[in-house]
Amino acid sequence: MAGIDETIDRWLQAGQAVGPVSPPLSFGLVRRPELWLAILCVTQITCWTLMPALVDTAPPRDVVEGFMWGREWVLLTYKHPQLPAWLLEASHLLTGSFRWPQYLLAQLTISSTFILVYLLARDILGRPRALAAVLLMPTIYFFGWPTPQFNHDYAQMPFWAAIAWLLWRAARDGGPGWWLALGLVSGVGLYAKFSTGLLLLFGATWLLCDTRARARLGAPWPWLALVVFIGIVAPLAIALYRIDFLPLTYVASRNEWVMAHRARLYYIGVQLAGLTGFVAVLSISGLLRRGRPADGLHQAQVEPRALNYLLWMGLGPATLMMVASLFTGAGEAWGAPMYNLVGVVAIACLGSRLGTAELRRLAACAGVCIVVMSAVYAATRATACGAIGHLEPVCWPAQLVSDEAETVWHEATKARLGIVGGDDDLAMLAGLDARDKPSIFTGLDMRLAPWITPQRLRDQGMLLVWSGSEVPPGLRPWVGALPVKTVLVDWSRVAAPVEVNFAVILPGTHNPSDMTPPRAGNLVK
Repeated sequence: MAGIDETIDRWLQAGQAVGPVSPPLSFGLVRRPELWLAILCVTQITCWTLMPALVDTAPPRDVVEGFMWGREWVLLTYKHPQLPAWLLEASHLLTGSFRWPQYLLAQLTISSTFILVYLLARDILGRPRALAAVLLMPTIYFFGWPTPQFNHDYAQMPFWAAIAWLLWRAARDGGPGWWLALGLVSGVGLYAKFSTGLLLLFGATWLLCDTRARARLGAPWPWLALVVFIGIVAPLAIALYRIDFLPLTYVASRNEWVMAHRARLYYIGVQLAGLTGFVAVLSISGLLRRGRPADGLHQAQVEPRALNYLLWMGLGPATLMMVASLFTGAGEAWGAPMYNLVGVVAIACLGSRLGTAELRRLAACAGVCIVVMSAVYAATRATACGAIGHLEPVCWPAQLVSDEAETVWHEATKARLGIVGGDDDLAMLAGLDARDKPSIFTGLDMRLAPWITPQRLRDQGMLLVWSGSEVPPGLRPWVGALPVKTVLVDWSRVAAPVEVNFAVILPGTHNPSDMTPPRAGNLVK
């Protein structure tokens, strides 16, 4: 890596040699780390918002689902709690667009995670080393390429970082504000995804095992924080009971699918592959070399208690998930929030090798990772859709599909389009940009879409949507003898148009609720 190191050094030195207008880069990184943290966040937000918005003609699938569920404002669906969907719906209400707000929202959560990780690392490592820890984060796959798909895995990222920081502060300082904030954030974090409970379990274990932290339990504030936490999660627990614990059924079904379709080491392989850039940048920066740099950022060694905390909270959940994946199914993105503190752990262990030159290289690598990977993402998506003709969810012309759906519906009736169903993916696209803001009848199963009732079906009817030349078996009881209109949808310069089919169940003229269509036995999509 010597050639790369020398190239980066020459590039940085050349930039410094332009003139005395601004202080050297290394001086700024050491003396003003918060400014460089802000620059990192702005770069992340700009690149990873702009590039997907330029090339994607439809949001990623999970985002479309979030938008459609968000307009129902339910607390819980058969998959997850709905905080991410609420945020998506709020972004649409504020901007009126489905094209770019979700990308901005995703990057705001990622940048918030950067800031929260910096706050924890600053408390333990000091400001320059905290910046170094955060500069390592963009080199991890989970903070780049998958982030345009804003879903529960990424919505919970800042909550994991905030819980780790607040727990450390509460156990260190013992003030009521820290404990109450911990209870509040921990409760709200479960509304992002139930797996936030895994970090809470690790945090509670550390709290009970660490002597100094356990001594804080003698004060009333931890117990008041627990009351706040219980008060926040109580509605979620009640909603979970009322829908017969369907999210647990979904997880079991998802596990079965993963075990049937993925190799035993698939999850571990994806996690390790996602960390290859991180390891490469550690080497490029010089942090894997032995010895101290001549201009080292001298600082006292990390106390063993703090290092144990970082190892437990930063590596414990990810390690447990890898071990568990050998025996049960695990989605490859489920571990995304579990790598928030990997950079902090690395700097805590290798910080004695960090000097100004190493810090410069980390800053350069972080910038390159963000700019280059976002550009590659845009080029790959544009090529896959337009030049290769590989139909991905982001290739669909979402606005066109919604326009065609409304045209077909209003040719048959003047009534508002209130419900769409059929092929879930296509039906959600049909309803996404529709001016009537219809609801999605997920799986044509009222267990999965409790906002759809028999009375509502009778009053509003439904637009059925699917693709292909044949009616899918699950839709045949619903379509029956209804007339079907087929529209050819262009989506690529090189591939043939896709047949999109519509069937209108008119309001009041047909009673779909009297049918007995197959129940959705498999909850995995």
